[in-house]
Amino acid sequence: MRINKSKTNAFIPSDFFDLSDRDQVGRVLRKLVKNNFLIKLGQGVFAKTKQSPISNKRILATSFSTVVKEALEKLKIKTYPSQAEKDYNMGISTQVPTGLMIAVDSRISRVLTYNGRSIKYERVVQ
Repeated sequence: MRINKSKTNAFIPSDFFDLSDRDQVGRVLRKLVKNNFLIKLGQGVFAKTKQSPISNKRILATSFSTVVKEALEKLKIKTYPSQAEKDYNMGISTQVPTGLMIAVDSRISRVLTYNGRSIKYERVVQ
């Protein structure tokens, strides 16, 4: 019920530690992934799914980059527009950013993957 009512699309195990202990939360999250209610993007990062209108597969409820930004926010990692996004928005480049590059201000080694595509991190100094 908490996942259905949540406005966010990304979840980390600590979101549910008020309900039970770490082991039980882990078991329930694994079961939800097995039943295609959640998708595991990486270690400790899960995303809501929805039914695809084209096929009967379960897909992310929103864009991959949006889910990753939500997850990083929950992990207390600040995100910024990448240099490619800045260039495109300022009209310097006509290359449309893919959303697979996210700028962060701290060191991160977490790999987040969906459908064979993974997020790359660009380090910015603030």
